[in-house]
Amino acid sequence: MAAAVIGFAGVANPIAAASSFRRRERKNLSQSRSALTGGSSSSELRSRASLRAGEQRRSRHGAKVRCVSISKDTPPTTTTLPLREIPGDYGLPFFGAFADKMAYYWTEKLPKFYENRRDKYKSTVYRMNTVPGPPGFPDPRVIILLDEKSFPILFDVSKVEKKDVFTGTYHPDFKYTGGYRVLPYLDPSEEKHALLKGFCFEVLKSSGRRVFPELHAKLAAVFDGWEAGLQKDGKTSATKDLGMATLRFIVTAFTGQDPTAPDVKHSLGAGAPTTSKLWLAPQILPIFVPPAGVPKLLIPLIELLIHTFPIPYFFVKSQHSKICDFFRSHAGHLLDVAESQFGLARDEALHNLVFYTIFNAWGGIDILFPILVRRVGSTSPEFQRELGAEVRRAIEANGGLNPAALRDMPTVQSAVWEALRIEPPVPFQYGRAKEDLIVESHEAAFQVKKGEMLAGYMPMACRDPKVFTDPDSYNPKRFLGDEGQKLVQYVLWSNGPETEDPTLANKQCPGKNFIVTLSQLFVAEIFSRFETIQVDYASGELRSLKRVS
Repeated sequence: MAAAVIGFAGVANPIAAASSFRRRERKNLSQSRSALTGGSSSSELRSRASLRAGEQRRSRHGAKVRCVSISKDTPPTTTTLPLREIPGDYGLPFFGAFADKMAYYWTEKLPKFYENRRDKYKSTVYRMNTVPGPPGFPDPRVIILLDEKSFPILFDVSKVEKKDVFTGTYHPDFKYTGGYRVLPYLDPSEEKHALLKGFCFEVLKSSGRRVFPELHAKLAAVFDGWEAGLQKDGKTSATKDLGMATLRFIVTAFTGQDPTAPDVKHSLGAGAPTTSKLWLAPQILPIFVPPAGVPKLLIPLIELLIHTFPIPYFFVKSQHSKICDFFRSHAGHLLDVAESQFGLARDEALHNLVFYTIFNAWGGIDILFPILVRRVGSTSPEFQRELGAEVRRAIEANGGLNPAALRDMPTVQSAVWEALRIEPPVPFQYGRAKEDLIVESHEAAFQVKKGEMLAGYMPMACRDPKVFTDPDSYNPKRFLGDEGQKLVQYVLWSNGPETEDPTLANKQCPGKNFIVTLSQLFVAEIFSRFETIQVDYASGELRSLKRVS
């Protein structure tokens, strides 16, 4: 999901690799600019970007799973685990997929759907039909990966293809993105991938000076609302105002203009979050799991409306046009960069920028910030006092809440990583095998054929009991100390290990470090103002606040 301010990489990830990553990316981007200023054509630039991507893929450190090429005639000999046939089946055409679909959405739901089959097959790797499935969607057959050992094959782009698998076995009509296959749908082998990801890095880097002051201002208004709500009613929602605040923040950080300001050209106004969600939601509604308690009489209607066929773009064309008009008017400086430094067509850059900003960045923090406030807000008062003391001590020592102060908040960082581990904002990853492979779980090795679709359900993989103690509990101190740091590599929310960084040649979220930094900043803002907060985890209801004295 969403993006990484390169200048903040050291804040979000203290591991030494961060600095080398920044040097490497600056070199890559510099090479792109050099090619342009030297008079190279767009096709030459794309060829160079494709070549660089290939070189980086060949030199990239391998995923933390042993995978070997095999053929029909050559038995695998490099695995030390017993070779086991992948359990599970797909059932009869249409009927098997339909039965799995109804179990997934209605009778078992998540995570029981996966847990029941794991227990049945006694394996964390098995075959199943995924959603949305027939009749209106493509082949639903996948091999699911549910543990920390098998899951990383999905990050190895030399082994799996990531073309058009961003949303799984289907993709929305590309009319939602102006007719373009935007960055998340591209495989790194495609020539546009490095150019579009490089542009994304530039967008993030250009936002750096606005991030801290803008988020502070928007959160201050949210916190004022918390206090007013408690004073008036004795309770209030800890999450309801976050959507508007984070949308205003992220768009202002990227473009320099508040999208809700009434006196600006093509303002989205007070309805900005609604407009944005109306464009975003139909793209992912086919895989949306309805909440518990839906009346049985409504099930056929819901299935027909959102789970049977893709939702036509024309329903949200007006909302999409409004969003694009705003970005055309206020992000011209970024589109200039896309044209001059990366050789991208202005319209293609526009639709990628809209997707980066609304779908990836805002869509990510609109999920993650409520998770954080519910998780941290439901911890003990003793822990919160300890956390708050760390925050205020770091602020005082560093002259304010700034990147240096965040580096001195290891407990805040651990609390954020733990939220990303236990409740990753993007729960699924997909990839199609580029060749015959052997994939290992903890107990066995499995043969995967070229062309088969692999899928991973991250909330189960990141609760692997062979890696994490008490994996289903939120432990905000889990990643502290030397032993805790050894576990950081198993936080996978960004489509890659937390100890690695996004590059032009991989599919790790370009906003990995950006999102972690924003999350740390969010927690730090809360505890710079409040000594304790009491939030009901299930409902998100805020029940008490105690100001710092």
